[in-house]
Amino acid sequence: MGDEEEYEGGPDQLDEKMANLDEELAEQRAIALRASLDDFDLDEEDAELLAGITAGGDSIEYLPGLPVVAIVGRPNVGKSALVNRIIGRREAVVEDTPGVTRDRVTYKAEWAGRRYSLVDTGGWEPDARGIDKSVALQAEVAIELCDVVMFVVDAMVGATSTDEQVVRLLRRSGKPVFLVANKVDDARHESEATALWSLGLGEPHPVSAIHGRGVADLLDAVMKVLPTVSSVPGHEIGGPRRVAILGRPNVGKSSLLNKAAGEERVVVNELAGTTRDPVDEIVELGGKVWRLVDTAGIRRRVHLQQGADFYASLRTATALEKAEVAVVVLDVSQSLSEQDVRIIDLVLDSGRALVLAFNKWDLMNTPEMENVDRRRYLEREIEQDLAHVAWAPRVNISARTGRHLDKLVPALETALESWDYRIPTGKFNAFLAELVAEHPHPLRGGKQPRILFGTQASTRPPTFVLFTTGFLDAGYRRFIQRRLREIYPFDGTPIVLNMRVRERRQR
Repeated sequence: MGDEEEYEGGPDQLDEKMANLDEELAEQRAIALRASLDDFDLDEEDAELLAGITAGGDSIEYLPGLPVVAIVGRPNVGKSALVNRIIGRREAVVEDTPGVTRDRVTYKAEWAGRRYSLVDTGGWEPDARGIDKSVALQAEVAIELCDVVMFVVDAMVGATSTDEQVVRLLRRSGKPVFLVANKVDDARHESEATALWSLGLGEPHPVSAIHGRGVADLLDAVMKVLPTVSSVPGHEIGGPRRVAILGRPNVGKSSLLNKAAGEERVVVNELAGTTRDPVDEIVELGGKVWRLVDTAGIRRRVHLQQGADFYASLRTATALEKAEVAVVVLDVSQSLSEQDVRIIDLVLDSGRALVLAFNKWDLMNTPEMENVDRRRYLEREIEQDLAHVAWAPRVNISARTGRHLDKLVPALETALESWDYRIPTGKFNAFLAELVAEHPHPLRGGKQPRILFGTQASTRPPTFVLFTTGFLDAGYRRFIQRRLREIYPFDGTPIVLNMRVRERRQR
């Protein structure tokens, strides 16, 4: 009788009570699994990740974007040596040969209890050619995507014409700049640093990256102006969602932006490669405000490009880094190409949400297209070449006529919601337990890797960490990702699945 009174509210209340009970059991199981990890060897990163998980399972702490400090300068002034000194370990490659560092490399750093990202860059040189040109532009990207710049100059050589050109670049950026006079190994050489006042960047900070002299004072000064949360556009909180429009040349990217903006915002021409610089435009679509970025068409591999095309491709990559979701425009009147797939893979590597826009759909009804049965061939191409992004929302549009442009907004919203979606720790471990019970990992060398615990470490994109007793096969990891997509709303976003193989502590 008492049971009847308890559930007199009806079946809906009973279902809600049962759901709450299931959630409580899942959370209790997650707590027990988390406690069992104490018997395994964990490192500092493990402890940092697990510290954010509390009994509720929903309270993983998502840190805001860490402030970014970029170290720039001409080649062989000691940038990487300074990076090693700041992070406290020899991680950046240091040689007497100029040009060892090429890509932008990011390290986690901490000073006076404050965490930040430190970006090492290659040497910047004017009029660089070949790979040096790529290195120089990567340094420019680092300046654009940071909060504070450390400009390193060789105090023993003094200010060069290249240093003066870097100064002009830094002034245009408007970022706070600290002039670092490196290679001042003792007090006798400090007079060399004072000569750098001539660069007009204020007081030089004399340091010795090799010996550590003056580095602490430099970092104290940097911390006074470094923001608590990064102000870099890529970490921007709030405001219009940022959409990058990508694709190979002449697929209709600029036409799409113009139609969305309702005006001829960018030049459109049948000549491929008309757009060179990314063009931002605030537009209203579907009752919402968006920031659309038209980008240059990606022609071929960057290292094969020359001149303006080379710079256009790297600026496109920078625009993608700042975006939240990418719309990859595909021309349905032509066969899908290797370039199309490579651009999609570029989006996946960047971790951005993805929408596929099949443009020029109005041409599908023309006699020329009907004669070759283009629709059937297109579906076959999609099945063969785009199977790895079958989860991405697809929209058939005509940028020229505006046909079905309104359907782009629901696709963008779906992709962004998926990009932001998080599974509570308790539910995720319940999902793993059920999955492993139905389909355990195959034996490898007489041993079976076991998943000890799992958690979603972050969103944007959804990133999961599995603590395991052994390495999980790539096929099994893909299986986990497929099941996640079947059960949870991850349409439109890549899923990152990381493993941390841990051994039991020796007693």
